[in-house]
Amino acid sequence: MSTHNIPITATGYSIPPIGMGSFGSDHISADVMAQAVRTALKIGYRNIDCASVYGNEREIGGVLSSSGIARDELWITSKVWNDSHGKANVIKSAKQSLHDLGLDYLDLYLVHWPFPNYHPPFCDVDSRSPNARPFIIEEFMDTWAGMEALVTEGVVRHIGTSNMTEAKLRLMLPNCSIRPLFNEMELHPTFQQRALVSFVKAEGMIPIGFSPLGSPNRPDRDKTEADLVDMAHPIVVQIARDHNVHPASICLKWAHQMGIIPIPLSTKERNLRSNFEAIQSDPLTAEELALLRDVESGNRLIKGQVFLWEGARGWQDLWDEDGTIAR
Repeated sequence: MSTHNIPITATGYSIPPIGMGSFGSDHISADVMAQAVRTALKIGYRNIDCASVYGNEREIGGVLSSSGIARDELWITSKVWNDSHGKANVIKSAKQSLHDLGLDYLDLYLVHWPFPNYHPPFCDVDSRSPNARPFIIEEFMDTWAGMEALVTEGVVRHIGTSNMTEAKLRLMLPNCSIRPLFNEMELHPTFQQRALVSFVKAEGMIPIGFSPLGSPNRPDRDKTEADLVDMAHPIVVQIARDHNVHPASICLKWAHQMGIIPIPLSTKERNLRSNFEAIQSDPLTAEELALLRDVESGNRLIKGQVFLWEGARGWQDLWDEDGTIAR
């Protein structure tokens, strides 16, 4: 099992094959998250996935500056939040993240969601922004112009999208001066998004998988009774027994061997270590990977209800499931 950094052909840089997520799910404080990042760096993580909306970049920046790790050994991602869309706002938001993180450049900057629909921290599932609206390509391309400007200025090395669909990407890609090189998306064995992953790869983008363990600590607003638990799926459990590891390790091995960069979150040293070590050795067999294909259940966990606009039929409208963009 290869655990070398993954080369990015378009730029000549490379990205570590596993990262650490830093979304506290509304219940992990900034200081606790920063301490987890400190622990992760000591274990060997060099890829930290951040975002302005997580409210902990300043604390994580303090950890990075005191880590003693050379900047060129780190891969730091951040994201522009929904209330900062538009070219000027994107540039301002990136500069704020750079300041908070104590960095001269970001390795990767993502558009967190493809529309400017905002929700406050700690909101419940029924929260709605009165200004929420569906994806509008002209508005998104104005936001993307800010992303491109950051690359031109040299303060961001790579740009990408997050929570995008194939339909939205097909509208966006022909209009880019600088193409996205990454798409961050929900990916785990019960939600494999195989068609979207194939499309992303075919377009020269690398998929980053959030919630790779099935996000057991996601906010309550993202939980429904119909949700499945990846780490309790009988096939995942049986393969874990065969490898004498926790089911979490099987989820991460699967992602790694599918060409996905997983970004699991934990604040516990034991779990951080086992997550990191999961992709280092003892790969899944072809037969086990074939079995895991059958775990696919369309089990989207981060449905995004809080981003819906007036007139939307339901959270499915966010995801263009029939191949068309809802209006």
